[in-house]
Amino acid sequence: MTKKRKDKNRHSIWKRMHFKYRLSILNENTLEEVWKLRVSMFNGIMLYATSLFLLMVVSSVIIISTPLRNYLPGYLDSEIREQAIKTAMRADSLEQQQLYQNAYLQNIKDIFEGKVQPESQSKVDTVMIAEDDKSLQSTSRERKYRQEYEEAEKYNLSSISTNDMTPTEGVTFFRPIRGVITSRFNPSLRQYGLQIAAAGENIVATLEGSVVFAGYDPDAGYMLQIQHKNGFVSVYKGASMLLKKTGDKARTGEAIAIISSSDKEKADDKTDKNKEKDKNKKEKESATKRILQFELWYKGSPVNPELYISF
Repeated sequence: MTKKRKDKNRHSIWKRMHFKYRLSILNENTLEEVWKLRVSMFNGIMLYATSLFLLMVVSSVIIISTPLRNYLPGYLDSEIREQAIKTAMRADSLEQQQLYQNAYLQNIKDIFEGKVQPESQSKVDTVMIAEDDKSLQSTSRERKYRQEYEEAEKYNLSSISTNDMTPTEGVTFFRPIRGVITSRFNPSLRQYGLQIAAAGENIVATLEGSVVFAGYDPDAGYMLQIQHKNGFVSVYKGASMLLKKTGDKARTGEAIAIISSSDKEKADDKTDKNKEKDKNKKEKESATKRILQFELWYKGSPVNPELYISF
């Protein structure tokens, strides 16, 4: 009985949903039917649902494609955060660029006003060249000719021995510093090298080798000794600051020390008030320059550097 009642109720509900009602519009004066509409409850629900769905779609399209989305809370949080990060990065880069520009303009201004003086210590006027550079190596044709010549002259007793000759073939010497030579090589006066007056220059290695001594001498000041492969030893005395230490390698033309102008001698000379005026004047002029003592030794004997290096 209950099952039949349920089926009957369902049938009656479905019948009610599809039962059509007539909606008429009448003329008040003539009672004539002007417009009529037959519609069921099911049709009304479907029409309402369809209208609601279309309204939602149209509203979503309008919100997404127009600036109205900016007024929705939380919709643009990610976009605003990304834009804020990009803007902050751009502002930081612009700030750094502005600082660089200001520093550049300030340097230009200081140069024009004479506040910045050029420093020759930061310049190296030579080029580093190693002894194993390809441009200095002999060609295969030269090696073949040398081998043939040595083989042909091996048993020639009249040939002159070259064991005592200085092996400078294929060796490029660099001048250690730019300056004026004030004292030349003179072994009889115990002057075993050259004295070069230079004002604020880099001291460079005259040849590739290893630093065997780097330190301070009470008589010569800061000094360096470099042992080279071909039996030469170069000595640099009177530096203001050393750039190499004992055991370091030095390439040809590489800066190994710095010599700068000093007023120490000038201050020491002022302690003696009884010196003549012309002597004081000369000492004041020489106080603006430092003297580099450069020596070149070969197999334990001093040689004249001007025979190997163009100053």
